[in-house]
Amino acid sequence: MANLKEVRIRIASVQSTQQITKAMKMVSAAKLKRATNAIIQLRPYATKLKDILGNLSASLEGSSSPYTQEREPNKVLIVVVSSNRGLAGAFNMNVIKAANNLIAEKYSEQFKNGNVSIVSIGKKSQDFYEKRNYKVIGNNNDVYTALTFENVTKITDAIMAGFKKGDFDKVEIIYNRFKNAAVQFVTTEQLLPLPKTEVTATTSSSNTDYILEPSKEEIVEQLIPKSIKIQLYKALLDSHASEHGARMTSMDKATENAGDLLKALKLAYNQARQAAITTELSEIVSGAAALNG
Repeated sequence: MANLKEVRIRIASVQSTQQITKAMKMVSAAKLKRATNAIIQLRPYATKLKDILGNLSASLEGSSSPYTQEREPNKVLIVVVSSNRGLAGAFNMNVIKAANNLIAEKYSEQFKNGNVSIVSIGKKSQDFYEKRNYKVIGNNNDVYTALTFENVTKITDAIMAGFKKGDFDKVEIIYNRFKNAAVQFVTTEQLLPLPKTEVTATTSSSNTDYILEPSKEEIVEQLIPKSIKIQLYKALLDSHASEHGARMTSMDKATENAGDLLKALKLAYNQARQAAITTELSEIVSGAAALNG
């Protein structure tokens, strides 16, 4: 059994770690509230924009927008959304694993030919793919310092320009979709070309006579880039909220584990102290008996 000094040092170390994890949990809880409000406020707007675009597109013969043109996916771009910091459980690795599985299962031929590129948003995925010599484009880790629509639009504009120019035939995005603090879903969505909206009964029956200015075609052409930008912005807000939820849950569990470890160490300390006292008493009694003898 470890001596009393060693146990006391370990108890102090675990207590210090517990204070740090508790503080990180409280910080993440505060940030989670703001991040959750942001994604909750954006979702209705993104959904309504998608519905409007779907309703208008359903009544048109087709779209001349370069962002809806289907091409053979010879060159693929994968947008991997992670975080800049760790200590969030499996948050980052779940996204990276999903991206690797997508490449292996769907784009293995393109990968062999060197036609799979990565746009990483977050230092953790950036480091992962750069160390393994993937074709990583740009560095977008600073976007989390000010996660605004304007800053995210700069990333989207670069992606859209590459697709329009023919650098990529298909763009997919992988991120953690936020449900609550304890649950996040790894989600894969096609960013470009813009997926066709399925014509449902509700869509086809919405034949309200709207007065549109400018023409319906021009409105659709303006809404398509807007919808793409909103889709990426929503993915980043989802991932940002998921990160704080995962970190809060992870730090809460770490704090509980530190508490359990402290109980075990204090029990060991008390047992070692009791054994030391018993030994001292035995030595005193033996010494007294020897003197009397």
